[in-house]
Amino acid sequence: MSEIKKVAVYCASSSQLKQKYYDDAYEVGRLLAERGATLINGAGNMGLMRASSDGCLEAGGKVIGVIPTFMIKQDWHHQGLTELIEVSDMSARKNMIADLSDASIALPGGCGTLDEIFEIITAKQLGLYLKPIIFLNTLGFYDHLLAHLKHCIDEHFMRPVHAEMWRVAATPEETVNAVFDTPDWNANISRFAKI
Repeated sequence: MSEIKKVAVYCASSSQLKQKYYDDAYEVGRLLAERGATLINGAGNMGLMRASSDGCLEAGGKVIGVIPTFMIKQDWHHQGLTELIEVSDMSARKNMIADLSDASIALPGGCGTLDEIFEIITAKQLGLYLKPIIFLNTLGFYDHLLAHLKHCIDEHFMRPVHAEMWRVAATPEETVNAVFDTPDWNANISRFAKI
């Protein structure tokens, strides 16, 4: 596996969350900075996006934010990022973050986060994103989603091997360790796409 230098962190911009979600997001950012990795996210100035960015920046790390023009016009962007990349729309944002990243972390989030991480998983299934994908399952947030993915496998909408495309971690430490320390579990990536 190639060296991990930039890590996409997908997460909520909601500001009405339990403190534990903010704490874990901040810690992921801090730990990425500690590892010397640049954090890439959607440049939001609220919620877990803000918390993860602040954790990274306050630990001396770098954060690249990718955000559509219409969000900048609404002043929805974090003002203190290392680099802000303006793109035309949400699709361009997703493509840019994926292209820049060497790994992806999904923190808890709503429809936007799910849209982003499922696009990455689909790309991996097709052999287009040959990089680690980690879910941080804070407070069991992803339990129901993971159960549904198992149901998809049980009902033959996915194959058992597809469950190997991602890892699930319970803490920020486990999450960041999984990004950097997991053996090359993409070595046989072509098997994901077999019919």
